[in-house]
Amino acid sequence: MTFRFTTAGESHGRGLVAVLEGIPAGLPLSAERVNAELKRRMGGYGRGARMKIEADQIEWLAGVRAGETLGSPIAMLVWNRDWEHWQDVMAPEADAGGSERRRQVTRPRPGHADLAGALKYDRQDARDILERASARETVARVACGAVCKVLLEQFGVEIGSHVVELGGVVARAAVPHLSTPDVRPGSVTNPGREPGVHRGLPRSLNEAADASPVRCLDAAAEQEMIARIDAAKAAGDTLGGVVEVIALGAPVGLGSHVSWDAKLDGRLAQALMSIPAVKGVELGLGFEAARRKGSEVHDEILPGLARATNRAGGTEGGMTTGEPLVARVAMKPISTLMAPLRTVDLKTGGPAQAQSERSDVTAVPAMGVIAEAMMALVLAQALLEKFGGDALSETKRNFAGYLAQVRARTPKGAAS
Repeated sequence: MTFRFTTAGESHGRGLVAVLEGIPAGLPLSAERVNAELKRRMGGYGRGARMKIEADQIEWLAGVRAGETLGSPIAMLVWNRDWEHWQDVMAPEADAGGSERRRQVTRPRPGHADLAGALKYDRQDARDILERASARETVARVACGAVCKVLLEQFGVEIGSHVVELGGVVARAAVPHLSTPDVRPGSVTNPGREPGVHRGLPRSLNEAADASPVRCLDAAAEQEMIARIDAAKAAGDTLGGVVEVIALGAPVGLGSHVSWDAKLDGRLAQALMSIPAVKGVELGLGFEAARRKGSEVHDEILPGLARATNRAGGTEGGMTTGEPLVARVAMKPISTLMAPLRTVDLKTGGPAQAQSERSDVTAVPAMGVIAEAMMALVLAQALLEKFGGDALSETKRNFAGYLAQVRARTPKGAAS
């Protein structure tokens, strides 16, 4: 069965639609579980007024009956409450008498899709571009990712995230290249499924992170981040940051070395880079690995096929190693500034100030939730590629057989 997902909808349109194919039949699933992830996406200090308008919840359109998946495509709908204020702007029908739509965007924002999209698609009004390029689209991604999280939990895989940097403030509990990647968490026969195996990380990562207004585990850094968000807001500016995303319990061997497009690390990088405003992705040590000697980079193999460290971030040769997957995702500042930058008016060709619309000061905390969803989608696809099955029960049997095969390869007498 082919695994894929797609989304449709515009930021101020009627709503957003998510379609997810390839989830096996028999997976217990509820709207409440998906809605909980949508609520997490709406949080975070520095978000704009839009989050006070919306109350994102899904409606099932297809693929779920009596609390279980059917094996057919799953379709979900999230209505946009703000549609009522934008009906005339976003109406699909042509305007009578050739009148111009209000709220046209002819002053493209530096850093946004406005200009490149308007030129590529030959649009006079960049709203035709920005409405789809908006990060509002990620509501549908998070809905699909929530379903995948439920599936992965059936196989002992848990995904969480936390903010490690925001506005130039680096969290002490997760100094890049010194914390999580260097910790020994588990082995291929007993993957790091037990929460709390990382130095400096709590037993329940998301529970602790979500308790912070900026999803940061360092209380002192949290306060400084909030202060910088307040200062940026007062100056009409925006802030970016870095999130660490961690998957515990992924078995060894997801992905493949045999083709460039089958490599799991490449697939993860593409998925995470596709998040709006994300400009960098690291796995494990990432760029730091290029600065160290090989003896300080590679993870030694111990009896029981455990690793002494996890500097690779859970992948080797495009495949999972059984260690936690650790990725860092860097988000640039949002391109809509209340103190606009210089641009050119597409109508007149003359210099102008860039368009300003209601926006966030920062969306880094929410980006972590989106990154979790993207990692869940990649891992769910890889897991189903490896173990197959039209029904969840069949996938579980295949999974159990594979784990038995891997355990049989562990050297006899070695600690697991």
